[in-house]
Amino acid sequence: MYNILIGGAAGQGVDTTCSILEKLLKQSGYHVFSVKDLMSRVRGGHNFTLIRFGSEAMASHSYILDGIVAFNQETVELHRHELKPDGFILCDSQLSVEGKDVIKIDMNAIAKKLGNPKVAGSILIGAILKIFGETLDHSRTVFAGAVKPEYLAINLQAVEIGYDSTAKQHAHNGGAYGAWMLLTGNQALALGAMAAGLKFYSAYPMSPSTSIMEYLAGKMTEAGIVVEQAEDEIAAINMAIGASFAGARAMTGTSGGGFCLMVEALGLSGMAEIPMVVADIQRPGPVTGLPTRTEQSDLNFAISAAHGEFPRMVIALKNHADAFYQTIRAFHMAEKYQIPVIILSDQYLADSSATVEPFDVRNSQVYRANDVLTDGEYLRYRLNGEAVSPRLLPGTSKGFVSADSDEHDERGRIIESAEMRVQMMDKRLSKLKKLEAELKEPEFIGDDSYDTLLIGWGSTYGPIKEAITILNHQTIHHFSALVFGDVYPLPVKRLNEKVVQAKQIINVEQNATGQIAKLIREQTGIMCTSSILKYDGRQISGEQIAAQVLKGGE
Repeated sequence: MYNILIGGAAGQGVDTTCSILEKLLKQSGYHVFSVKDLMSRVRGGHNFTLIRFGSEAMASHSYILDGIVAFNQETVELHRHELKPDGFILCDSQLSVEGKDVIKIDMNAIAKKLGNPKVAGSILIGAILKIFGETLDHSRTVFAGAVKPEYLAINLQAVEIGYDSTAKQHAHNGGAYGAWMLLTGNQALALGAMAAGLKFYSAYPMSPSTSIMEYLAGKMTEAGIVVEQAEDEIAAINMAIGASFAGARAMTGTSGGGFCLMVEALGLSGMAEIPMVVADIQRPGPVTGLPTRTEQSDLNFAISAAHGEFPRMVIALKNHADAFYQTIRAFHMAEKYQIPVIILSDQYLADSSATVEPFDVRNSQVYRANDVLTDGEYLRYRLNGEAVSPRLLPGTSKGFVSADSDEHDERGRIIESAEMRVQMMDKRLSKLKKLEAELKEPEFIGDDSYDTLLIGWGSTYGPIKEAITILNHQTIHHFSALVFGDVYPLPVKRLNEKVVQAKQIINVEQNATGQIAKLIREQTGIMCTSSILKYDGRQISGEQIAAQVLKGGE
């Protein structure tokens, strides 16, 4: 397994170089996992991507480097201490970098001589492929899909020059992943929405959620989807609610600041019992916070957003495959129970790329109400002893379909009756009991001979999984973990079973206050003995978790 860092200033072509290299490595059979570290600026600053690849599947990133590929001096200065003793530094000949581990190429001069300074990244790609013992067999196919036809020849020429400019250091170590997909977390989420039958998506651009809208917009004609860029997040969620009321599968997406503006309309979805899926792709807050960084600080907010009490479901995405399947499930639960379902992801998962086994949707069916008007008057909010009332779509029958943001009677008409208020509240809240029967228990990682149990949720899944492997190889202690996907309502059966033998319970979260630990204590009385909390905007790695666990045990 190899791990390289490619870094430089915004505008130097780091992102394009990494995107093409990831595809080439995947075509060579490698399992690939890459994560971006971006500054919130168009030019300058320091951006880098970690690309990890090997013959075996990996769940997360690592900061232990086999190589540094530097577009500028700063990249070497900031990351050289992370390089393995036998690692390499690949950079331009003009940089002031010395050492036996340094490989210099006149990439900028060669690119200018070729007539296009932008192909410097392609020269580096060729050199990287040579260093890791790869061929140029897939270059034409991959570059043809990444650059305009008029620039294909010059980029292929640049790759060949870079390939011939250095020597092989590693043998080919690819696996059987060439036929797998290479997706970002947001692309997997968008594909899940399409597989669920999405017909309407409305949003206002807000990183790191914007790429969902961009991806869906690129598939509008092909998939028969309407994608609307609204004037703000308030309009976006209300448009989606309107589309859902009319019978279209609808969704909106945003980040924490935009979700703040959606709160009242979220309550409308709950009160009017209109199915709604909202994707909150978290970033550090409050207010603008760190727009291009990652955090898990919206859990409490998602669970309690909007005044009053109404049922909702909150699902946290754990990895790229999970993003696809859980998004389908979010639509299913929203439609089945006529509730808002909130998907929690974050910048780390949204922007990272991974090879994913082709999706199987044969068993991923989404509920579709097929109620028909029987004899008598149609009552949208019929008190029939069930949590979910029959749902007709406007214009599909002779029944009068109404909805209201005020408290209402069975017909949907505004009321002031204390008795009816209690009946309607009880009907809506009884959906939570129904939901509990369909919750997914947290995934158990490790074996049954443990004395320390780690607790996590969402995108900490990959780092925690790797941490458990590291800890169980390095120590005589036994470590296992539970990672939650469904976080509200909170599934507690497996948790109650697994904590019995744990001498230590350590929660691992990307926030400052330990939100999942507090939720667990509130719901079960179970207290975590210690916490590993990271809230600097950068995702914790498996090595970092393992180190913190061992440090806490000293």
